Order: sequence, then C-alpha cells, then structure tokens
Amino acid sequence: MSDPSDPIESASDGSMDLYDVATWEPRTLLDRVVVSGYWSITVGAKAFVILIALSILAGIGAIGAFGDPIVRILTILSAVPAAAIAGYVWYSDATTTEPLSLLVATFLLAVLTATFAAVLNSAVTGAFGPFNAIGQVGFFFLVVGPVEETVKLLAVRLYAYTDARFDAVIDGAVYGAVAGLGFATIENLLYISRSVDAVDMGISLAILGAGDGIAAVRAFAGPGHVIYSSFAGYYLGLAKFNPDHRGPLVVKGILIAALIHATYNSTVGLGAGIIGAVTGLGSLPSFVVYVLVFDGIFGFILLRKIWRYRETYRTVFAEIDDDADPELTEFEE
Repeated sequence: MSDPSDPIESASDGSMDLYDVATWEPRTLLDRVVVSGYWSITVGAKAFVILIALSILAGIGAIGAFGDPIVRILTILSAVPAAAIAGYVWYSDATTTEPLSLLVATFLLAVLTATFAAVLNSAVTGAFGPFNAIGQVGFFFLVVGPVEETVKLLAVRLYAYTDARFDAVIDGAVYGAVAGLGFATIENLLYISRSVDAVDMGISLAILGAGDGIAAVRAFAGPGHVIYSSFAGYYLGLAKFNPDHRGPLVVKGILIAALIHATYNSTVGLGAGIIGAVTGLGSLPSFVVYVLVFDGIFGFILLRKIWRYRETYRTVFAEIDDDADPELTEFEE
C-alpha cells in the first residue's frame, strides 16, 4: 500500500505545525462549518435514500401485506432456511461477535433497498420480452443479477460498513449474508401476499393452501440470496482494508454474486425439468433437488473461503501467542 502522507509530513519529526500546509484538522470557524456541512449532506443523502425506499415499500403494498397474520406467519416460516445459513456465516466469524444493532440495521436496510430492485426490474423487463428465451437470460445477467446484488450491498454500505465495529474482512461476509436475508424476506413477503390475494379472501383454508405452496417454494429460493450477497460482502470487507484497490474489489464482489445469481435464475427451470424427466419426480421435488445441488455447490465454495479466513486468523494469533510466551515466562520468573 502506498504511503498516504505528503512528503513534508513523512519527513517531519512532528515538531512543526503543518496545518493547512501538509495536514489538516478543523480549527477555525470556517473549518467547523465545512465539517458540519459535509456531515449533514452525507447523513441527509442516506436519509433521503431510505425515505425513497420506504415510500416505494409502502407503494407496492409490502407494509400492509405484513399486517395480514397468515402472510406474516408464512413469510417468517419461508425465511427460516435463509436465516439458518446467515446464522452459520455469523457463527463462523472467528473475530469479534458482530453487534446486534448493526445486524438488525443491515437487515432492515436490505428490506428497504430491495424496493429499488423491484422498480428497476419492472421498468426494464419489457425491453427483453421480444427476444424470448435469449432475452430472458440476458435480463437475468444484465439486470436482475447486477441490480439485486448491488442493492443488497448498498444495505451494508449505508451503515455497517462505516462503523468502527466493522473491523475485519470476514465482517463483510456476515453483513452481506444478513442483507441477503433481508432481501429474501421482503421478496418472500411480496410473493406470498400476491398468492394469497389471488384467492377468494372469504375462504381461509384456500388462502392458507395457496400461501403454503408459494411459501415452500420461497423457502428454498431464499438461501441463494444469502449465499450470493455473502460473496459480495466478503469482497466489500476486503475493499475496506485494501483502500488502494477498493473500487475493483467491490466490482469483483458484485460481479461474482451477480453471475452466480443470474446463472441460478437462468438454469433453475431447465435443471428442475431435466431432474423431473430423469427421475419421474414432480415439479416441486425436482425444483427442491436442483436448488439443493446448486446452493450446495456455491455454498460450499463460500464456506471454504470463510473457513480459510478462520484458519488463517487462528494460525496468525497462535503464532503471536507463541512468540509472547517466552517473555511472559521470563517475567514471571
């Protein structure tokens, strides 16, 4: 990493006041006004993004849908597998435990930023329609994958990323996983509520049956979001601690996540169909088998990355402890 200091600051022994020459900190009234103004603009911009997302969330009926007890219960149940994977990623963090406040904030921000993906996907999908199957694949790779993975990473970037407690590369994978869980939860909510709304609201058992079917499908679709965004989050963590390569690392993470995401979207129908034709399984069991295989492959790749970080962390700190032991022994004697 290159030295971020000016040559004067690097050569100085610290005895000279280099304010406004090679260093700077707020001293004058104008300095303090500028700092306060910058802080206000930064916070205001984030608040504006959240406000817009909240407005979209209300506009698409998600807030009202969560008030329906059947929809709420089915949504929570459908999120359990994704929550289990996010929980394991969190558990695998060998460094300090991430604070609950940052985890909850990231989850809620992902719920909000998911609305941007809903709007963009809906606005662009018509342009790919005339190209049939090729257009659908192009839509997944050029729009759905990049957009959805970007808005999930935005949920991490808005708050947790700037917090001092985001203090290790692996934290990026943890917050990325939580963002994926938030995205999957709101997506499941919308799918389930639409399924329930399509049934006569006077027939409770029919509503439950319709919602239960889509909830089962969404339960297996949700974990993918956690896996994809955990990849992207890991590279966001690398970016935080490698500022010279921050931009390329963020892009790499989004690209990997988007490619895996789009590949799943493009192949799940065909893959489940092939499994059904070969095994004689029904559509839902074939879908489940395909998802388990696909998520199993990329989930294992993700876990290997996480395990490698954990083992390296333990090795490095074990060496530090070993180096310190002789000194401690001599001191105690």
